[in-house]
Amino acid sequence: MDKDRIKTAFLFDLDGVIIDSESEYTRIWSLINEEFPTGIENFATKIKGTTLSKILTENYSDSTTREKVKNRLHELESQMVYNFLPGAKDFLATLKQKSIPCVLVTSSDNKKMEHLWEEQPSLKQFFTHIITGDQVKSSKPSPEGYLLGASLTRVDPKNCVVFEDSLQGVMAGKNSGAYVVGMAGTLPVETLAPYSHIVVEGFDDLDIDELILTLTNR
Repeated sequence: MDKDRIKTAFLFDLDGVIIDSESEYTRIWSLINEEFPTGIENFATKIKGTTLSKILTENYSDSTTREKVKNRLHELESQMVYNFLPGAKDFLATLKQKSIPCVLVTSSDNKKMEHLWEEQPSLKQFFTHIITGDQVKSSKPSPEGYLLGASLTRVDPKNCVVFEDSLQGVMAGKNSGAYVVGMAGTLPVETLAPYSHIVVEGFDDLDIDELILTLTNR
């Protein structure tokens, strides 16, 4: 890249952006909500993009239930198979080839991530930094995770691009001041659009050089 070009960084959510897991998480949280009812309609969809800590604190009143829900979630997660979404691995590989810093910013806890690394050990190589839900105090839509990602790469948030599929996530990206790419699939385009600069169906709809140019001109 041109040495005079403003430095940029690419910040990624995990589930529903890189890994094809959101439909499975909808099933899992719907099952948990049947076993431990919250009384919240469309619970599995409303909590997408939220850290486990926030889900437990805000929806289960006693510590015993919270512990049971966490254990049930980890039990079900341990049975999941994590596959890349179409185009995600090639997109990340191209960014690595171009020496563009990439940060994973996920609401997932460290327990889930241990299983992910077992399933997809090659994923780590694409990221200069990995931020999990256990490393932030405030869950999305707080921009804390993305601001931390920008800080770790020493890139101004306005010169960062955030890739998100959840409503909480695109709101977090917008709140950070980054350029937000909404990834449709988990949610429809019209839900993501108000908080995204662009919404695409997948990585094949994106041109990395055009994104870099957009970021450097902000």
